[in-house]
Amino acid sequence: MNNVRIELLINMEVFVGYYINVETNVNIYVEDLNPTGKKTILFLHGWPGSTRLFEYQFNQLPKMGYRCIGIDTRGFGNSDKPWGGYDYDRLADDVRCVVEAIRLNNITLGGHSTGGAIAIRYMARHNGFGVSKLALFDAAAPSLIKRPNFPYGVDEEVVQQIIQGTYNDRPKMLRDFGDIFFYQHISEALSDWFFQLGLQAAGWSTAAIANTWINEVLFSDLTKIYVPTLIIHGIHDQVVPFQLGEIQKQSIKNSKLIPFKYSGHATFYEERDHFNEELVKFIET
Repeated sequence: MNNVRIELLINMEVFVGYYINVETNVNIYVEDLNPTGKKTILFLHGWPGSTRLFEYQFNQLPKMGYRCIGIDTRGFGNSDKPWGGYDYDRLADDVRCVVEAIRLNNITLGGHSTGGAIAIRYMARHNGFGVSKLALFDAAAPSLIKRPNFPYGVDEEVVQQIIQGTYNDRPKMLRDFGDIFFYQHISEALSDWFFQLGLQAAGWSTAAIANTWINEVLFSDLTKIYVPTLIIHGIHDQVVPFQLGEIQKQSIKNSKLIPFKYSGHATFYEERDHFNEELVKFIET
């Protein structure tokens, strides 16, 4: 495997950022904070942001001795933005490439929203390679949209509108999405920051992931997860309804659901202290 490594700071004990080649002409950006930490958490971000969404975890968890690694999904953040490869299989394979390249083992894999869906596919497709615990944050699974035999989630029309908005006026689509992302009031500055994260992505990758929500399901994947699993879900989530977290709890053996009573889709920010406490408690038990 061809690894292209870019050190952003000389002191590798503090922070290092690098690229990992996952297929021809596709490099994935990785941030690796506190590489000598006692235990490792690998974070997979949600749509349409980047690993920077976990800023309020990266600010605190390394102080407690944890190694925090964040991957920018292909098409988003600082990763390459190829035309294709946005199905869950390929995205899970990208994660496998990273895990192998930096020789991760016995890690906690954490995924938010679409990142949670990717984490679930990774566990099923790669038999949880290198993972000892799984943490799902407002995960878009087993199906984000309602289906004939699945009356939960959102209407497909909602996703189609996101796709059309991406092609016709992506900045407005992102602004509208930001309005439902948070339950609690946020500052205008934070709203602008979230908006800019979405603009970092390519338009085609933004739309392609939305198409993946329509085209793929993870029902059987949930039954293939055997590691201890933490499920955190905001009860006011308008993006991925809370009922999906309840279904994940029913479908995953050895799982625990913690409802976040004051959060929408941004549990990692809106109740960040509670979020970090529950994640650490889960890792240490």
